[in-house]
Amino acid sequence: MKGGIEERAALILSKPPHLVADVRLYPTNEGGAKLSKLPGWGCLCCDSKSSFITHDDGKSYRFGHDGWPQLKEPLTPGDQRRLGFVFLFSGEEALELFRKARVFYLWEGRIIGEAVIVKDTPLLGT
Repeated sequence: MKGGIEERAALILSKPPHLVADVRLYPTNEGGAKLSKLPGWGCLCCDSKSSFITHDDGKSYRFGHDGWPQLKEPLTPGDQRRLGFVFLFSGEEALELFRKARVFYLWEGRIIGEAVIVKDTPLLGT
């Protein structure tokens, strides 16, 4: 029986991707992640390296969309790979934003990688 991240990985792989991008995780010595990313991993995806919004309380927060790369095997810092991305909760909004940017950044406490869109797909029913 699958559980946790394995179940999420299967769900992500079962979905048609919203877009396909050439992804590069920065090497650890260039500020990238320290650990490999496993199938089922997701992160905040931002359209620029300075995507912040300020709330009424005066605090700034990172702005982006939760994205899940369609990993079938681990992605190690320094790796480059062409991957599909699924945005489970904000697909249409994320796709519109990233279509304009053509490049987006992977955030995990800091920018750990970037993705250059090579193909976007229309969402079903649009």
